[in-house]
Amino acid sequence: MKVALSQQNYTIGHFDLNAEKIITSIKRAKAEGARLIVFSELSVCGYPPHDLLTHKYFVEKSLATVNQIALHCTDIYAIVGAPSMNRNSTGKLLFNSAYLLGEGKVITTYHKTLLPDYDIFDEYRYFEPNPSIYRLAEIDGLKLAITICEDIWDDQPITSAFARGKLYRDAPMNHLSKLNPDVVINISASPFSYNIEERRLEVFRNNVVRYSKPVIYVNQVGGNADLLFDGGSMVVNAKGGIVLKMKSFEEDFRVIETNAIHDEPPVEAQTHIPDRSRIERIHNALAMGIRDYFGKLGFTRATLGLSGGIDSAVVLALAAQALDVNNMRVLLMPSLYSSPHSIDDAVALAKKLGVKYDIVSIQPIFESFKSQLKAIFVDKPEDITEENIQARIRGTLLMAISNKFGHLLLNTSNKSEAAVGYGTLYGDMCGALSVLGDVYKTDVYQLASYINRNEEVIPINTIQKPPSAELRPNQKDSDSLPPYEILDPILFAYIEQGLSAEEIAMLGFDSTTVNRTIRLVNINEFKRYQSPPILRVSSKSFGYGRKMPLVAKWS
Repeated sequence: MKVALSQQNYTIGHFDLNAEKIITSIKRAKAEGARLIVFSELSVCGYPPHDLLTHKYFVEKSLATVNQIALHCTDIYAIVGAPSMNRNSTGKLLFNSAYLLGEGKVITTYHKTLLPDYDIFDEYRYFEPNPSIYRLAEIDGLKLAITICEDIWDDQPITSAFARGKLYRDAPMNHLSKLNPDVVINISASPFSYNIEERRLEVFRNNVVRYSKPVIYVNQVGGNADLLFDGGSMVVNAKGGIVLKMKSFEEDFRVIETNAIHDEPPVEAQTHIPDRSRIERIHNALAMGIRDYFGKLGFTRATLGLSGGIDSAVVLALAAQALDVNNMRVLLMPSLYSSPHSIDDAVALAKKLGVKYDIVSIQPIFESFKSQLKAIFVDKPEDITEENIQARIRGTLLMAISNKFGHLLLNTSNKSEAAVGYGTLYGDMCGALSVLGDVYKTDVYQLASYINRNEEVIPINTIQKPPSAELRPNQKDSDSLPPYEILDPILFAYIEQGLSAEEIAMLGFDSTTVNRTIRLVNINEFKRYQSPPILRVSSKSFGYGRKMPLVAKWS
């Protein structure tokens, strides 16, 4: 039997657009002789809909759209994802469901069992888990086990899947495999995380081998605010060999003959992702995230502060790839402490990318601030106060450009800075979207090198010069922070890996530096609480997936 895999970029709540994408793919699948087409998890309403699921109109519109799509399923079957009503007298009102459509109607539904309730996931807030009812679907004599995302992972470190407050150790695949399906279908909305990609694929393939069943896996692609989905849908044979792999960070459509799954040679022999490929995937994820954030919000114009430093240079290069450069306008805001080469580098980059730029010196404004505050600050030496005033002047100017011309402001702070509070509220922390807020400084340098892989886009001087906020004479980041090659591994161990200060020190780091770094992370939670949404590329981004108390005794 021919099965089509449709990897689509959905918009949350845009039922008409999502239905159009699904129906168009159904028609294409029919034209190519497929008897079944598979879409991703919650494809009808978009993932994740969050509290929209608590609104009656949203759920009703989703159900109506499923029935509308079903009308096009004649001479073909389709599996789509959408919420369904829980008709039982107990539990949550909704299931996270896979709908089997055919004969112009909804044939049946299959409900998700393992509801993720960790990091950015909170499905148990909305959905009731499958009440342990396991059955197969049958199409043209082919027996199918239809599963949803985590139901096939069966790996606690990956899913931490809780349902009804009880850890499901008796995994859904244990039940389904006993029914002897010919093929397992898995519809998914698994977001991109550069540091667990290999583990996710390893777990997936190990489970396929454990149950000796081929799997057709369809993942979502696209950006929905902070969450980025990489696609990468695939077909895996019973030995764990990937015999079909779809594009990453793009929509894609493929058809496979189920009888040929066992005979197709694997297209990927290893799970290890080289560092160059890791940086390339982060780059592509961020560009997609910018594009979809603007596109799905209905905005086309962007601005940012271009300083001549590496962070703003990388953000501008990414934005120029994601958006129309004719709709971009950047602001150079030199001060008394800005080096001439920083201005020259910023101008060179803007010209190279064809982006309109303006230069506004903040020095006269800064002098006016100091003059007005002179009587209050009498006998007080200049300190971080004056540095923050300069940053806030820049933030005000950028927001003026944003307001006057309708440009969304892109924030350029990186994860290292955000982690230790090396940023100014209402200054360089302004923005509608944080592009690099989940990218450590050492990876920002690698992104710059990747952007320059074919030609010099970002001036080499921008990459080579010591990083500096240029808010006081001869300032360098290393005056206030450990070198990034030391700071970033400590931050990764504490934030992503959840290690204690003692455990991090045992990795070979100076305990004083470790304790100071962790203290900076902990006391600056209030700043991150007021940050713009961050494009998530790691397993533990600041924001929705890391809920820490603003006030606490940390040790």
